[in-house]
Amino acid sequence: MENNQPQLKNNLISKAIDYTRVGVVITDPSLPDNPIIYTNQAFLNLTGYDEEDVIGRNCRFLQGEATNGETVREVRKAIQQKKPISIEIQNYRKDGSMFWNELAIDPVYSKENQKWYFVGIQKDITVQENYKQLLEEALKELTVLSTPIVPIAEKISVLPIIGTLTEERYEEMINQVSHYLTNAKDDVLVMDLSGLIGIDTHAAHKIFKFHELLKLMGTDLILTGIKPELAIKTEKLNLDFSSLQTFLNVKDAIKQLKG
Repeated sequence: MENNQPQLKNNLISKAIDYTRVGVVITDPSLPDNPIIYTNQAFLNLTGYDEEDVIGRNCRFLQGEATNGETVREVRKAIQQKKPISIEIQNYRKDGSMFWNELAIDPVYSKENQKWYFVGIQKDITVQENYKQLLEEALKELTVLSTPIVPIAEKISVLPIIGTLTEERYEEMINQVSHYLTNAKDDVLVMDLSGLIGIDTHAAHKIFKFHELLKLMGTDLILTGIKPELAIKTEKLNLDFSSLQTFLNVKDAIKQLKG
């Protein structure tokens, strides 16, 4: 029984790999072009290829139009240096359809054969990537909706800031306002801060930078709804807002501008 243990173990491992739901390939870098010498059924199911299509070939046949060249270079470098790598890459099935591949490659040294092999594990994460993209698009749309620019009179618009002014939202706001003012060519933009929450030094700096940007674009910035916390922050930071007009609320600002 003891003499059969290694064989039983090898058979069990082989069967387990064949039945696992993630794709597995083994390549031999000692052979020309580091070809595939083993593949499990899950890899064939994932890619749509038959075993005779892939054995003896380099894995690059999975690459296609959308495959990121930099990602491919990272994989190639890891293989050259015999280092493990985990990466997400766009690959292609035999029928030409694209799938997102969560790829992990590990170098394995066989003492028995005195040579290196590479074991590649593939997992289809296309559904997760699609959901992630939908979420990013929804968040971007939400950011746009949460930073509306409202024209209220000739050459005058209002920008209400509601919620927190994160770095990402600030950059989106800059892009929106720059695009809007390029077309509208407003003389005045009223920024209402009454809905701003989470006021910190970063928010104060962002508003000051925004003021400087609008000056370069030839648009005056008026602030309304400034909370005491923000006023204290600007004073502590020695930010010069003396050139800015401020009003208690948007109504007062518009009344003054139209008067």
